[in-house]
Amino acid sequence: MRKALRWLLTLTVLIGTLGTAATAGTAGAATAAGPQATADIKERLLSIPGMSLIEEKPYTGYRFFVLNYTQPVDHRNPSKGTFRQRITVLHKDVSRPTVFYTSGYNVSTTPRRSEPTQIVDGNQISMEYRFFTPSRPDPADWSKLDIWQAASDQHRIFKALKKVYDRNWVSTGGSKGGMTATYYERFYPKDMDGVVAYVAPNDVVNNEDSAYDRFFANVGTKECRDRLNAVQREALVRREPLEKKYAAYAADNGYTFRTIGSLDKAYEAVVLDYVWGFWQYNLLENCGKDDLIPPDAKKATDDQIWTSIDTIGGFSSYADQGLEQYTPYYYQAATQLGAPTIRFPHIEKQYIRYGYQPPRNFIPSDIPAKFQPRAMRDVDTWVKRNAHQMLYVYGQNDPWGAEPFRLGKGAKDSYVLTAPGANHGANVAGLVADEKALATARILQWAGVPAAAVDRAKPLAKYDVKLDVRDMEREPALRP
Repeated sequence: MRKALRWLLTLTVLIGTLGTAATAGTAGAATAAGPQATADIKERLLSIPGMSLIEEKPYTGYRFFVLNYTQPVDHRNPSKGTFRQRITVLHKDVSRPTVFYTSGYNVSTTPRRSEPTQIVDGNQISMEYRFFTPSRPDPADWSKLDIWQAASDQHRIFKALKKVYDRNWVSTGGSKGGMTATYYERFYPKDMDGVVAYVAPNDVVNNEDSAYDRFFANVGTKECRDRLNAVQREALVRREPLEKKYAAYAADNGYTFRTIGSLDKAYEAVVLDYVWGFWQYNLLENCGKDDLIPPDAKKATDDQIWTSIDTIGGFSSYADQGLEQYTPYYYQAATQLGAPTIRFPHIEKQYIRYGYQPPRNFIPSDIPAKFQPRAMRDVDTWVKRNAHQMLYVYGQNDPWGAEPFRLGKGAKDSYVLTAPGANHGANVAGLVADEKALATARILQWAGVPAAAVDRAKPLAKYDVKLDVRDMEREPALRP
């Protein structure tokens, strides 16, 4: 998948860098952790069998630990070996609720706070998804990378840390992290007191993707759609001169294309990601920025077309060096999660050689990968019939929301809400006022805070410009 604007937020929902959190002056809000609550927290964590310290980074009002936790490679057969999985602990106070966060990818070793953590003013446990380095078994048996094994990782971490943090727990994550929180709930529904899943795709039938085609035919405005489509088409019309530029760019940066097969395949993949990438990470208003989207693609220079595609798509995305970090994701997309395929009615057939390539093309050929069509159907059915205290938040203009989770008659105290005009960074704060109040109140109640705080339906910790600032790291675009 593919890269989006460097200055826009990534799929880790509403998380920030280090800083100080201020608590709200309410009866339900916690005070900063006192000496008795924190004096032995490191010892308590390290007394857990299999837990070891990588480093501690102290911050005012919190203690932050980067840890390794020993996990079985195969939870069905623990005797078959172990690996060390990185987790982080943002410790507030053992008397506060705990939020279990995962992005579904690597874990950040810089203190960060998810939106639910800010809302409940709690502790945060963050988990690195198995097989993302360095949390990868050696040798790697890729057949042990599936949603049940990953959910079992979370279950073991929860059981170990529940002895320290014995108040209510809420799981959360954005995009693939929202999917991860859902799968965890499906397999271990008794662990968490609530689930907050942001912008979580739900590809139930992998080879039926017409919902995405309908989305791109109607998203935003016709003027914006036409402008984006024209640049994408022009990049394929000018394939020969722009691929020469790409070859020079790759040579200068040492990029190779063994996994995808050729520079030509990589070039088309980046170009075909362009429109998706724009809507995933941009707002409609950015469509009018001439330095981002050339207003007249046919009159634009080659450099203008190149810059626009590179800024939104990222020409390093499908080089071996760009794919390597995300091999675990592509493997899961090729075996269980599925991946979208869309049509390009605005581009003549002679300009498209490969179309949207399957995720199998983005993992090394020596890794076996067979698709399991029942995996997502099972999760979708379970959510419709059994969702309990689950909240899904989507963005109106986010392509990944074209196939969302939906609730059935069996769901209880669960909600699917959409933030107007929002992209893949949709959050509770971006919902309309009544839905924002509803979502905030439900999160607070699931976290077990006093009723007075639930009734106020406001985050218990004030927004902190450092701790809660959105991540500006550039990431692949057509990847949840």
